[in-house]
Amino acid sequence: MNDILITNPFGLLAILLIIPATIFFIKSHTKFGKKLFGVVPALVFAYFIPTILTFFNIIPPESIIYSKIKTFVLPASLLLLTLAVDIHGILKLGSKAVIMFLTGTLGVVIGGPISLWIFRNHLPPEIWRGMSALAGSWIGGGANFIAIGDSVGTTSDMMGMMVVIDVVVANLLTGTLLFFAGKYEKIDKKLGADNSAIIELKDKVVAFRKKAMRITTTTDYMVLFALAFGGSFVAYKLGNLLPEIGEIVSHSTWKVIIITSMGVAFSFTRVKNYEGAGASKLGTVMLYLLIGVIGASADLKAIFEYPMLFAMSLTWIIIHVILMLGMMKLIKAPLFFMAVGSQANIGGAASAPIVASAFHPALASVGVMLGIAGYVLGTYAALICATLLQLVH
Repeated sequence: MNDILITNPFGLLAILLIIPATIFFIKSHTKFGKKLFGVVPALVFAYFIPTILTFFNIIPPESIIYSKIKTFVLPASLLLLTLAVDIHGILKLGSKAVIMFLTGTLGVVIGGPISLWIFRNHLPPEIWRGMSALAGSWIGGGANFIAIGDSVGTTSDMMGMMVVIDVVVANLLTGTLLFFAGKYEKIDKKLGADNSAIIELKDKVVAFRKKAMRITTTTDYMVLFALAFGGSFVAYKLGNLLPEIGEIVSHSTWKVIIITSMGVAFSFTRVKNYEGAGASKLGTVMLYLLIGVIGASADLKAIFEYPMLFAMSLTWIIIHVILMLGMMKLIKAPLFFMAVGSQANIGGAASAPIVASAFHPALASVGVMLGIAGYVLGTYAALICATLLQLVH
């Protein structure tokens, strides 16, 4: 940490806000920016610039401010982004969303044993135990990672290695999905995918925003910040109070469920009209702050420390993606279902809304719901994967 240039939490917060502000300024006020961000989405730069800063020891991969942003800013963002959610529209998305999500789960379950078989002569003999924990993390989340790791007897050292691999590879996938999200119209057109339900959902939310649009007052900002961080704190406290249910529903799971439920509940009340005062725009600002934190946490130096583990896990993710791309082409599913279904498996309810928002902020709630489904499936699917890994090793 002594070699890192900026470690002060307020300095890091400033960096994390300056990066997206600069990106959006260039995008909005320069011809170069309009051309550049027409090819590569702004989200990709917001994600990878902090990663590069971490790589060159300008900012650290871990900080107290990062954990606080994840703890309070993420739920605050989710609340603001779900105020104008259209539940009926989400339900109308149909079976293709579920098929793509389950295909993503299958890709993790079979991708692990296949990648272990390919690299087994270059990996530690008991690596299957660590990979079992990683499968739990990728399908479900942190709680599943620990639960599955304990159940198969993974050592603490191996768990530590898997945490590094998890962060690096999962974040690379997120960055890749964010890149292709900016090209979804061309990709869907080429595949002949029917994305009419997604467009209808997005258009309904956008139309409501335009109808409710008004000049935002100081009172509006006060109410929005109070709603966002008041709701975030309530979700935090209640989430810690509510009991964990087996290995599936952790305190973190409760927090995401509570804050999402609050947003959905508000969407049936007059609070929904605060969308016209810029609720989702404020939520998007918070979302970019979180993207910066995730990008900064992707310490690329770990790749050089564990090359074969990285190669194995990258192969694992590639198998997952190939399976999803094949299913997407087979059923002519839109890229949105593939990208959010993949991220709901690998990243969970915390990052699936980020990928969904790359298509449009109005779609963030779809990512949350699929991510929560990943929590539920995580333990069961990961145990199946663990059994297969044990057979292969």
